[in-house]
Amino acid sequence: MAWNPELYGKFQKERFAPFEDLSGLVEIREGIDVVDLGCGTGELTRRLSDMLPRSRVLGIDSSPEMLGKAAPRVRPGLDFELLPVQDLGGEWDLVFSNAALQWVPDHPRLVPRLISLLKPGGQIAVQVPSNHVHITQLLAGETAGEEPFRSALGGWVRQPSVLTITEYAELLYENGCTGITVFEKVFPHALDDARAVLEWLSGTVLLSYFSRLQPPLDEAFRDALMEKLEKLYPEGPVFYPFRRIFFSGFRAGRPD
Repeated sequence: MAWNPELYGKFQKERFAPFEDLSGLVEIREGIDVVDLGCGTGELTRRLSDMLPRSRVLGIDSSPEMLGKAAPRVRPGLDFELLPVQDLGGEWDLVFSNAALQWVPDHPRLVPRLISLLKPGGQIAVQVPSNHVHITQLLAGETAGEEPFRSALGGWVRQPSVLTITEYAELLYENGCTGITVFEKVFPHALDDARAVLEWLSGTVLLSYFSRLQPPLDEAFRDALMEKLEKLYPEGPVFYPFRRIFFSGFRAGRPD
């Protein structure tokens, strides 16, 4: 699935806002080993590095397009690597991820594995979108179930991997975490019109559909969804509430 950094960055202010809440959960320490999962173009990884003096921060991502934008931000103590989250190894004082793990399946297995990579007393801090029940995403799934898209997709419809806040809290507890914090927050966005909503979706969730559809069906899918969005939002601006889940915890062995 090829990412478009320019399209993703069009709503940079809205997409970056949750970083403030997530970084607020991070325990500030010096000289630690940090990994940022799904670092994208690296702006926020750099800000994370700025927060943690003398630390070694590595941003990983599976998108060469995104990492191409991150490369100029490399500096002593801050580096980037092309690496899927599932292939991460090593030991870390902080495992951090802002709006990326929703693309990785099987969170009941993923989260315990990430906790296992923490050093004793290390912290996991994660934010994932939880907007998969919003009407716009349901309409995308509905469109995928219609012909000719259903046949072209082989009946495939994107299934969310994101769990509930209770399930994340249970995973942290069952895997020995202390200092557990889990919450969901709604970020209120005002988008210009239905086309802006489509552009928002095209930068993230719709990529998984577009990458599976050969031209001209990808554009036909976009047009079919646009027609539904225009009926849903005949006038602008559009109030677009976006839900996100935050969770954090410390691995057993944290010093007093």
